[in-house]
Amino acid sequence: MAFKKRHPLTYILAIFLLFPGINGLAGGALLMAKSDGSLLGMEKGWLDHSPFSSYLIPGFLLFSFMGLLPMITLAGLFSSKQPKILQSLNIYNDKHWAWTFSIYTGIIAITWITIQLLMTQYFWIQPVIIFNGLAILVLTLYPAMIDQYTKLPNI
Repeated sequence: MAFKKRHPLTYILAIFLLFPGINGLAGGALLMAKSDGSLLGMEKGWLDHSPFSSYLIPGFLLFSFMGLLPMITLAGLFSSKQPKILQSLNIYNDKHWAWTFSIYTGIIAITWITIQLLMTQYFWIQPVIIFNGLAILVLTLYPAMIDQYTKLPNI
């Protein structure tokens, strides 16, 4: 799949993907390194209304879904490669996998914070992450972005 000239919104979307990617990798790694949450100033009691007894599993999920996923998606937005494993997870076969993964990232960010708000203590960054997830969805669903990442039929 060859791309037309990149739409300027691609670069803005890249910034919105970079934010959760860096935060998810760093936060997830710190939670996995010390699963009592102390490296991030989190208290173990904040997990009382959750199914977790430590921050190890939330840290792994944060690292994977809010860290690796946005970073892989970001790289994919600037690549025409179609790895079979990533394309097999693409529910929109007429779109480049990274476009679809961008939607996944926005939905996961919003869902992650919503669940976090139900189970743990409120943090000032939570509304920022929800806004970031919404921005990812809006940018991804902008018509020019849809066109840019739609596969052209082979003739």
